[in-house]
Amino acid sequence: MLLLHTSDWHVGRTFHGRSLLADQEAVLLRLAEMVRERQVDLVLVAGDLYDRAVPSPEAVQVVTRGLEAIRGAGATVVVTSGNHDSAARLGAFTSFLAAGGLHLRTSLTRVAEPVLIEDDHGPVAVYPLPYLEPEIARQAWNLTGPPSHQAAMDHAMAQVRADLAGRSGVRSVVLAHAFVTGATAGGSERSIAVGGVESVGADVFDGIDFVALGHLHGAQAVRETVRYSGSPLAYSFGESHQRKSVSLVELSADGRVTVEIAPLPVPRALAVVRGSLEEILSGHEELREHYLSVELTDKVRPLEPMRKLQQVFPHTLTIAWDPVEVAVPRAHRAPSAGALSGDDALIEQFLAECRGDRASAAERALIGGALAAQRRGEMTG
Repeated sequence: MLLLHTSDWHVGRTFHGRSLLADQEAVLLRLAEMVRERQVDLVLVAGDLYDRAVPSPEAVQVVTRGLEAIRGAGATVVVTSGNHDSAARLGAFTSFLAAGGLHLRTSLTRVAEPVLIEDDHGPVAVYPLPYLEPEIARQAWNLTGPPSHQAAMDHAMAQVRADLAGRSGVRSVVLAHAFVTGATAGGSERSIAVGGVESVGADVFDGIDFVALGHLHGAQAVRETVRYSGSPLAYSFGESHQRKSVSLVELSADGRVTVEIAPLPVPRALAVVRGSLEEILSGHEELREHYLSVELTDKVRPLEPMRKLQQVFPHTLTIAWDPVEVAVPRAHRAPSAGALSGDDALIEQFLAECRGDRASAAERALIGGALAAQRRGEMTG
């Protein structure tokens, strides 16, 4: 049986104010093409289809079209909810959709109820575990002790194993949305820490043939059979180095897995560029269509850098000023000998702090004249 593992679509997320809906839909349609080309039997979506609990109508339409395309390409689809999703909303019409090959599992009460998929070698039991919010899980399952991710996952997997024990010769797959010890965060995930501990040990999944994880946005293997697919798009400039992908998992008759990492298209690449404004504007032709994060090293803070950059690089999104050499120390200090005094000194220091250079003689004269006029007005008023 050939499985395609994906997660963390975060449909509806914006990137520094830019809508990503078109990019997200393009990637989801590529997943459908991959299903058709590779004759994928089962698509596993391990949570966070949406970026927020109440997605916009446009986001819902993108997800709907994506799932319809994947299902239409011939694969059965199993989906579980993540910490960004509303389990109740995502799980609506579950039974009705299952009849059409789309299995949504978002309820804690069904963690031990597998989706059974048949191939030539017999059944595969797929257990979709929704995101287990520790306090909700503790109350739902009457767990003792303080709420924790580990306790919730231990209890859920105990139920899975109890069900598996009654199924002879069944291969097993688990979907889980969690931070598993040994994995590395990508930087754009929302923390799920409870009491300072947000991770669960990988040992909790021992004995399962394949574990499809969601939550972390970088593709990685905690173990050969315990994997994160990562998000299909980069959602922070810290992820600009990542090559986004999905996992194609061949599940053999005896439960052994062979994993292939299949790269995904990049609708618009991300890049971080550093240098002076002049250097950046006069070079980097290859970055004109990238989303850009710019670090300016000019000695003096440039005027209107965003406007100038976007004339050449229209997808510049963030700018930071980090001069290599600052003419005036940025830390507050007492005025040096000959410096203006009183209000004049404060204004001059403010200019130095903002742009990294002292006021010119003409600017000092303008400051002095403006303050003198203010004082005369106060005296005559």
